[in-house]
Amino acid sequence: MASRKLTFNIFRHNPHDPGSKPHLQEYHLEETPRMTLFTALTRIQEEMDPSLNFDFVCRSAICGSCGMLVNGRPRLACRTRTAELPKKIALLPLPFFRLVADLSVDTGSWFREMGERVHSWVHTDRPFDSQTQEERMPNEKAQAIYELDRCIECGCCMAACAAAQMNGNYLGPAGLLRVARFLADPRDHRPDGEVYEVVATEDGVFGCVGFLACEDYCPKGLPFSTQLAYLRRKTALKGWRSAHKDGQASIASES
Repeated sequence: MASRKLTFNIFRHNPHDPGSKPHLQEYHLEETPRMTLFTALTRIQEEMDPSLNFDFVCRSAICGSCGMLVNGRPRLACRTRTAELPKKIALLPLPFFRLVADLSVDTGSWFREMGERVHSWVHTDRPFDSQTQEERMPNEKAQAIYELDRCIECGCCMAACAAAQMNGNYLGPAGLLRVARFLADPRDHRPDGEVYEVVATEDGVFGCVGFLACEDYCPKGLPFSTQLAYLRRKTALKGWRSAHKDGQASIASES
């Protein structure tokens, strides 16, 4: 079977270079068996244009570094085979994140700031004792936490999220999933009120517009819709409890 000649239109721009202007640059490459976009980009960089910028680390869909828009859809370059695509392929950087250069974006800074906003660590008042055994939990609970902890921070969900494009402060599917992960952890003892203050806003669970493209384009198939529904139910219950307590306090004061 004859190999195809692929045409790549790749976004080029270095925001740190005053003379650089955003444009698409065309490259042509003969397709090889089992070629991935990572393989194609590496060949273009090594054989045609060493100035091309893109990110990669593991090449195994674990590190999340190679996220990009492939013909308008967020995907990982390392796990996307050219055979799945037409002969003309457009590659652009993920939106929402700060552009570094060409196809390279800074997802790390956003994920670090998001982790700080949602207090992405186990909260406990118990003093640490290095001599005790690790706290045990039921296997079903550990599996549930692991399911929510499989995020590789590639940014594909945020790039697919319409609400994130409209609101730069939105926690997005990645941030809300992080909150759900710690709510599922029995070692986390933070009060419900603290969680409520973080997620029960337009920048939290009520910022989602319901397209759920995050779930469509997550390379790990994470359960965003299930966790969003869970967090909305939890915040609604917390809000009802707060209103009920306020009402009881008002009645008591009047009497």
